[in-house]
Amino acid sequence: MATTEVERRRGQLAALAIAAVVIVLGVPLWWKTTETYRAWLPVSHIKELDILQLQLSADVEVVFARGTVTPEQQKKVPLTLTQDDEHIIDESTSLRYRYETKYRTATIMEEDALNQPTAAEADLSLHTLSESPCGSLVVYVIPETSSLLPQDDEVYIGQRRTALLRISAQTKVGRTLEQLLTYLEPRMKQILQVMSFSHNDITAALSDRVRLSPGNKESIPDNMRAFKSSPGYEITFSLLNPDPHSHRLQWDIEGAVETYIQPLLTKLAPLANFSIDSQMLYYTMLGVNPRFDGSRGTYTINSDSLAHVINPVEARLGSNAASSNPVLNFLLYVPDAAHSPLHILDRQKQEVTSNAFHSPRWGGIMVYNVNGFYEPEAALPVDININMAKVMGVFLAQLRLLLGVQSSSPPPGFLMAPCGSVGLADWELDRLMWSRSVENVATATTTITSLAQLLDQIGNIVINDNIAKQVSSAVTSLQLAVAELEAGNLGFALQYSKEAILASERAFFDPSLLHLLYFPDDQKFAIYIPLFLPMCVPILLSLLKIVSEARKKRREKFAKKD
Repeated sequence: MATTEVERRRGQLAALAIAAVVIVLGVPLWWKTTETYRAWLPVSHIKELDILQLQLSADVEVVFARGTVTPEQQKKVPLTLTQDDEHIIDESTSLRYRYETKYRTATIMEEDALNQPTAAEADLSLHTLSESPCGSLVVYVIPETSSLLPQDDEVYIGQRRTALLRISAQTKVGRTLEQLLTYLEPRMKQILQVMSFSHNDITAALSDRVRLSPGNKESIPDNMRAFKSSPGYEITFSLLNPDPHSHRLQWDIEGAVETYIQPLLTKLAPLANFSIDSQMLYYTMLGVNPRFDGSRGTYTINSDSLAHVINPVEARLGSNAASSNPVLNFLLYVPDAAHSPLHILDRQKQEVTSNAFHSPRWGGIMVYNVNGFYEPEAALPVDININMAKVMGVFLAQLRLLLGVQSSSPPPGFLMAPCGSVGLADWELDRLMWSRSVENVATATTTITSLAQLLDQIGNIVINDNIAKQVSSAVTSLQLAVAELEAGNLGFALQYSKEAILASERAFFDPSLLHLLYFPDDQKFAIYIPLFLPMCVPILLSLLKIVSEARKKRREKFAKKD
């Protein structure tokens, strides 16, 4: 009897010892070794970015030329004037536009520049004197007697960041300064809408974050046409020759790119990196059959059929698999002799002047007819040199649209200078930089907040140090970009916004996040139950038996006392 009691006691102690080892050492050790590593993230700063309050600040300088204000009025001209315009987009996004206007009179050298014969020469001379910083504007107020502008125009917008504003005949020097400033105010707003950021452009840049309201529907086509902001773009020029037996085509694509395209890309270098390649494709036909129009004596393609042209051709173009950057395709199609000449018709059944069309966020196609090169007794194939100036003029206009350079019509009384050989005015670059900076900030904030919500909802995702570093870098760059936009430093704001979007995308698409992204709990039980159940059942049964015997002895003890 004593031996049985000793063995039972020994078994109880062994069970308690095993349970103690499992609870005190085994469970903490298992918990620690299987713990999901989650590096620290700046969650509080990410939550602050969820409420986006952007302020865009632009410096405007108004310079009064001789004959616009009297000496007495010059003393009363305010040094600076700040105007704020606030817009509430939705419950988590708001915009504020701040224009800080400085007033002064023209210097002697500026007066000499304003005495040039034409407005274009005056614009160049003023630019030579001093170059305005990125994102700023200078408006020169000239008297009504100035011959720089035609009689019917009041405002001249040049290729740089300079505008000329002529006061009307009703605004004499004898008028008070308040009346002069009141007269200038609406015209200054028009100039700012043309040369600086506009509310429609900035709202369209926020399309990844907010839904466009019905009042901004006019900005939707421009926003959908242009490519999204990207750190780089691939530009491909393709010459399609469906009938090499009839004509042998020669095109100086390298020289044409260097002359017409490269100056524009050099100016756009702050926005993105560009790479260019070219190719020639033979026996490549369009995806639609042209119809012969007897009244015109030409083959035609209706605008309704243009949507079916791209897919068959795109299959022959190939792609740059080594790059994840968007590809802009520009195709020059030379019709075969059996379908030449070939013209594109618009919705009014009129021939398109450029004989070209573009597809949003894809590229453009131009039809180049060569039927005029064939002579009655010419030997085939005919050697044809393509007029690259004509072709690149069309492709340059399409490239501007696809990259987001808006070509809106100016208000009445505005005279716009041509963009010149570069293909882009300085103020057009500034407008694009404003839009791209806001777009990058909106996209990066959406990416970072989405990643933070995902990591918060799925607790078993590993957050390694590299992801935490990228997230912290993105948050810091976003804060700096917002601060630089508020300070009006457009160049720095664009740079920080590019760094933010790159860091946020690297963190969001990190491969280490994917393998645990869809790991349900039932798979955990399927793994752990076969491992722990055979060990835990005997221990639990032993503990239950010990507890049962202890309670039995306790009842017997109380029964003896009674």
